[in-house]
Amino acid sequence: MAKKRTIRTIPQRRTPVREQDPHERVKNFGEVSCGYGQEDALVEAERCLLCPEQPCVSGCPVGINIPKFIQKISDKDFRGAYDVITATNLLPAVCGRVCPQESQCEGVCTVGDTLEPVAIGRLERWVGDTAIAEGWVNVPYIEPAGLKVGIVGSGPAGMACAADMAKAGCDVTVYEAFHLPGGVLRYGIPDFRLPNDVVDAEIRNLAKLGVKFECNTLVGRLFSIEQMIDELGFHAVFVGTGAGYPTMLGIPGDSLNGVLSANELLTRCNLMRAKDFPDYDTPLPLGGRVAVVGAGNTAMDAMRVCLRLGAQEVYCIYRRSRAECPARAEEVHHAEEEGVEFHWLTNPVAILDDGKGGVRGMRCVRMELGEPDDSGRRRPVAVAGSEHDIETDLVVFAIGTNANPIMGQTSKLKLNKRGYIDTDATLATSIAGVFAGGDIVTGAATVIEAMGAGRKAARSMKAYLGLRDADAPYASEGKGKTGKLFGIDLKERNFVRIRVATAGSSAASAFHAGLPNT
Repeated sequence: MAKKRTIRTIPQRRTPVREQDPHERVKNFGEVSCGYGQEDALVEAERCLLCPEQPCVSGCPVGINIPKFIQKISDKDFRGAYDVITATNLLPAVCGRVCPQESQCEGVCTVGDTLEPVAIGRLERWVGDTAIAEGWVNVPYIEPAGLKVGIVGSGPAGMACAADMAKAGCDVTVYEAFHLPGGVLRYGIPDFRLPNDVVDAEIRNLAKLGVKFECNTLVGRLFSIEQMIDELGFHAVFVGTGAGYPTMLGIPGDSLNGVLSANELLTRCNLMRAKDFPDYDTPLPLGGRVAVVGAGNTAMDAMRVCLRLGAQEVYCIYRRSRAECPARAEEVHHAEEEGVEFHWLTNPVAILDDGKGGVRGMRCVRMELGEPDDSGRRRPVAVAGSEHDIETDLVVFAIGTNANPIMGQTSKLKLNKRGYIDTDATLATSIAGVFAGGDIVTGAATVIEAMGAGRKAARSMKAYLGLRDADAPYASEGKGKTGKLFGIDLKERNFVRIRVATAGSSAASAFHAGLPNT
């Protein structure tokens, strides 16, 4: 019997991870973190107390059985660890890299009450990377259900929903507006945080489940959501298009040449390969001095990309203090190491024209923190007489995103007052058979939260289509009633083949009918 782990008997320090030197990595797009090796993973796995309360599981938006997969690592059953994770999370190599574990699973880790929390994200990444290297994939036997499902958007929400619906036997087609699948994983996150090779490997696993990808297909322009149901023959549709419509400040000068959104900068660099000039000639304005407005993860990505593209000076302009900075602590630390200059408690009020339609600087004011606002953070208040100019020739706004209006403009989907798709608790929309989830419903969130929404929508879609869901068994209704006929739950419906003789002929035609499987 294994000896019980206690806070005193486990390794006291979190196992460090090797990283590229800041002076070297700022010249390339290679991954900053080199990840764990096998011995590192085994040592870090010993730090998990395997506590019965398992707060880390409830802290994970998709409910990965974290103690179980860590126990598998300790037992050197690495394939078993992969099986545990992929029972609920299709993208371990992705989530291990980009999820904000410090505010989710690691944030509630019992070990973290006394020591540094277990490095759950690093362990998940190691398992995911090992699976890619070894070619592991879990493809169950799938009985075709005779149903077609359409997925709009190939980001994390769409991929999670597509996987679950494919495993349920549906014929799944994913439509992607860009020329490559992956959504925000590909266009929004640079290679030094999430290499495209990792995204490609996870997408290949989806294809092995039978999921088909149709790229260069803009739903809402080539055909509408209603047409997917009425004309293209889809029995259910999931909309997971994300919220990539940029927010601008609306201050004087923000339409000058040399002002762009972080989404545009990152998309051109990541998806359209502007970083590989001259092999790819995607146009991308380069600035010697770049000011990025905002301090979230997207802002950190934009600043660090600009450094790698050759900017001499990169400034972070943020109206609150470092304590309120929404980016991951690790991302801020990496940006500081690489030479980003932070201007906390600073707010832009105008972009200055160089007289030729370009940018020569940014006028800012100092801020101080007042009373908390609706978000719970202290509201920034301008300091009178504190105007000052910062010299810059490229301004990048990274202050959040909105819902792309194309879905609302081209369909009868009900939207909320902010322009996001309105859904009920099951993620069903105002159109029968159409479900939605992820950022297009909630606004900007994390990759793992989007995946959780995709899986939740898949459960609702299976119930709508009358398909068995092994993860959500049907419960009988009514006191004293079994709710079953011949041992089968009455709410369960499967498609069975029936032969019906045609009129005036001995021939028979087969069709599928949605009848109780009795």
